[in-house]
Amino acid sequence: MMMTTGHVAPPGPARESLPEKRRSRRSALARRIKRLGQRILRRPPVTKAAGWLIHGALRFVRRTQDLAPGTSDWSDVLTREHPAIVALWHGQHLLAPFFRPESLPYVALLSRNADAEINAGVVERFGIDTVRGSGGRVRHTVSQKGGARALIVLRRKLAEGSGVCMIADVPKGTPREAGLGIVTLARLSGRPIIPAAAVTSRRYVVAKSWDKTTVPLPFGALAVVLGAPIHVPAGADAEAMEEARRAVTLAIEAANAKALALLAETGR
Repeated sequence: MMMTTGHVAPPGPARESLPEKRRSRRSALARRIKRLGQRILRRPPVTKAAGWLIHGALRFVRRTQDLAPGTSDWSDVLTREHPAIVALWHGQHLLAPFFRPESLPYVALLSRNADAEINAGVVERFGIDTVRGSGGRVRHTVSQKGGARALIVLRRKLAEGSGVCMIADVPKGTPREAGLGIVTLARLSGRPIIPAAAVTSRRYVVAKSWDKTTVPLPFGALAVVLGAPIHVPAGADAEAMEEARRAVTLAIEAANAKALALLAETGR
């Protein structure tokens, strides 16, 4: 019996199944919508309107908040230590204007992304000046986000008598871990870091955000805790700087824990 062998074609590329094609189209559409949304948010009329709305909403929330018993006398502390570097975590920055003494000049460090345009509109409506840059990382930001230039500007502002509100942890880095930027500013300026935390009993946490951004809600209680000033010597070496960075991390976390405990005592 004779046997014949046929030519077997090599396998071609696998075809996408219909469900896979649909998922791919939806993903591409989502990316296009996201890019469009980012372009819209960067338009000056949109950022201006958003800043105005958020500012109004925050003022309303603040008027409906009761201070939790045990809250720090921030006016006394910040007046006594002025000009100081008030250190906060990302995610709690929306509450910073709630405890800034209006009689004292302040400047806030903001990043250069699209969201920062809206943040700047909000902050400036509260009477706080802004400086653009990223002060969390020191070496990394020299070439990428103007970090070194921002620190120089902030040092000058402190020398001129303006306090600084600065987010201590690094954008897109490890949440609630202070970067070297804030301790570098304290070393260069000779001014103290004031660890700070502000928490409201009624709040919405943006779970998908890297820093768990907290949006304060009205008709709740507000707890503000300021820790003891942290000084960084002008001659601090790398080891001392790392020690100061860890101290700032622990102090802000301790302030945050105390603020939460004060709210728990209110039962709200």
